[in-house]
Amino acid sequence: MKVTIQEIAEKANVSPSTVSRALRGTAGVSAKKYQAVMDAVTDLDYRPNIFAQSLASGQSMTIGVLTQNFGSPFYDGILRGILEGLEESNYWPLFVDGRWQIIIEQRALNMLIDRRVDGIIIVGGQVPEEMLHELAMQKPLIVVARKLKTLPERSVYVDNFEAAYHATRYLLERGHRDIAHVTADMNNTTAIDDILDRYNGYKRALTDAGIEPDPRLVVEGNLQQQSGVLAVEMLLGRGRAFSAIFAANDQMAFGARLALYRHGIRVPDDVSLVGFDDEASAAYMIPPLTTVRQPAVEMGQAAAKAILDLLTGNSPTVELFDAELIIRESVMRFR
Repeated sequence: MKVTIQEIAEKANVSPSTVSRALRGTAGVSAKKYQAVMDAVTDLDYRPNIFAQSLASGQSMTIGVLTQNFGSPFYDGILRGILEGLEESNYWPLFVDGRWQIIIEQRALNMLIDRRVDGIIIVGGQVPEEMLHELAMQKPLIVVARKLKTLPERSVYVDNFEAAYHATRYLLERGHRDIAHVTADMNNTTAIDDILDRYNGYKRALTDAGIEPDPRLVVEGNLQQQSGVLAVEMLLGRGRAFSAIFAANDQMAFGARLALYRHGIRVPDDVSLVGFDDEASAAYMIPPLTTVRQPAVEMGQAAAKAILDLLTGNSPTVELFDAELIIRESVMRFR
């Protein structure tokens, strides 16, 4: 049976207004009366009507989080940071997965809005920036692992250009000149700025070294492992020699490693390999993968703090995170 505020008040021997204040966590309730209300709530097995409270207060006390690919170590690291960042608040996250499909992402966003979440955190994805800009005008919004040109103050991300530049420069310093790059579809909004920045950082490092970027050494994937396999097949099919591969994420680097193995090409003896993200399994690949580490957990924590700032009427403070090149055993000096 449904328990009412009046019944809780009678059992706790307090007024209904005191029960309401205690349940809302607002000031003005003594410790003794608060404990009496909580005891009555437990004895009566009271469960608040969240939707009714949301309609009455205008707040659902939930944060919608749209992520990509549940189970991805990089995205899961960001989600863990968001959870940690919200721990001390009264807000709970509501997670949905866009699966890197724009139609699913848009449906997921509409679902979160229909459930009256108080704010939204978007992790990666390919929802068009103009749509995100419009949404940010209506509801507190923070984007992680993606840079929004029109809303830089709402974006938590790393300097992808510099990170890719240094990764490519590392290969150049080890004597490599024919460096292939596996990127994402440049004609698709999925790539947006982050992957494009990595591609541009790769090209700039080459030109700064006096090397003209060769389009035959660039293959577009879809950020999934299988596209890394296909990328190597395409590179080998083109007949253009290469001594190293820089993949725009670890997933494609893992796929590239498999394809090289199937062709009897040794890493790093024959071809060196560098990834991006530093997923947990990168350290256990054979050989362990040299890659660029993004501080995923810290980025998630920063996103949580920023959304809480917005919800309290404060201007969010976001920072540009630095990525770190993690040197392992998948790169050898070119002879």
